[in-house]
Amino acid sequence: MTKQQIIENFDPSQPGLADATIFGLPFSAEQSEIIVIPVPWEVTVSYGAGASEGPDAILDASFQVDLLHQDFPDLWKLGIYMDEVPEHWAKNSEKYKGLAQPIIEALENGEDVATFPALQSDLDKINKVCRDLHTEVKERVQYWMDKGKKVVLLGGDHSTPLGYYEALASKYESFGILHLDAHMDLRIAYEGFTYSHASIMYNALQLPQISKIVQVGIRDFCEQEVAVVQKENGRVLVHTDLDLKKQLFEGNTWQHLCDTIINSLPRKVCVSFDIDAMDALYCPNTGTPVPGGLTYEQAVYLLNRLVESGKEIIGFDLVEVAPGENDWDGNVGARMLFQMCGAFAKSQKMEVGEKIVFKK
Repeated sequence: MTKQQIIENFDPSQPGLADATIFGLPFSAEQSEIIVIPVPWEVTVSYGAGASEGPDAILDASFQVDLLHQDFPDLWKLGIYMDEVPEHWAKNSEKYKGLAQPIIEALENGEDVATFPALQSDLDKINKVCRDLHTEVKERVQYWMDKGKKVVLLGGDHSTPLGYYEALASKYESFGILHLDAHMDLRIAYEGFTYSHASIMYNALQLPQISKIVQVGIRDFCEQEVAVVQKENGRVLVHTDLDLKKQLFEGNTWQHLCDTIINSLPRKVCVSFDIDAMDALYCPNTGTPVPGGLTYEQAVYLLNRLVESGKEIIGFDLVEVAPGENDWDGNVGARMLFQMCGAFAKSQKMEVGEKIVFKK
């Protein structure tokens, strides 16, 4: 059947098809406008584990998401497809995470890894395999972009989008990153790992095409990261959760704060959403939770306001969703992914339908 025939014969009000792609949609990759690349990776995890299982948890929960979205009622008709990625990504994540733990333990004990040849050798192997992953992710993203698809990345830990940013940098001369996170992620080779989850934004800064990083929700950082911000001389703007909440408590509106954040961004924007930017109520099993954070509604409002501003969203990543004993984290992650797909599509002038407004 043609895509239009599938749309005409598909009932979006019924439960998602278990044998279909993400959100229970019936479209093939070729028929879908948005491609989700899952990256089940968490080699350098330094606290709680589980982010590598995030894509599967979100996929499982996505079948319970109602397709009639209030803001983007026709989004499902565009087609959202979860890519089939190489099996060795998940296998290497498990293998090299095991090699990383003794290195982390040695550092925690005050040891110098360089004085232990076996640990140093493993560290070198980990840095290489992480670099290889980023190259493969970049190539996968470019493959789908060359086919005219809108491509998004689903982690995995927060190290995973580097190859994605490199792919965007190969297409766009200049863009900014709206970075929602509890952490600055500006550590330099954290714990010796060049591509640590805690170093993603530092590594992103090495790409000259990234003209600005605007961080929102930050509530945990170190001296080294503050020094990086200061050295960048305005290229990194930080909105800590403490500062944002203080302004809210003293009478500022969230609309005003969002507009201030958005106005500091360049015209083209990639959104990087670490789920721990939100209150731990929404992501209790994420790897490095911190008290405080955004509500789900605040995050959605910021994303919608970004679209309304006229800025062009050129891509996004959603990372650090980790499942627990129930499906809550995956549920929140799936709904945020759907929301972000809608914002991305609307920003790209794709047909997502008119917002549903209920008369009062």
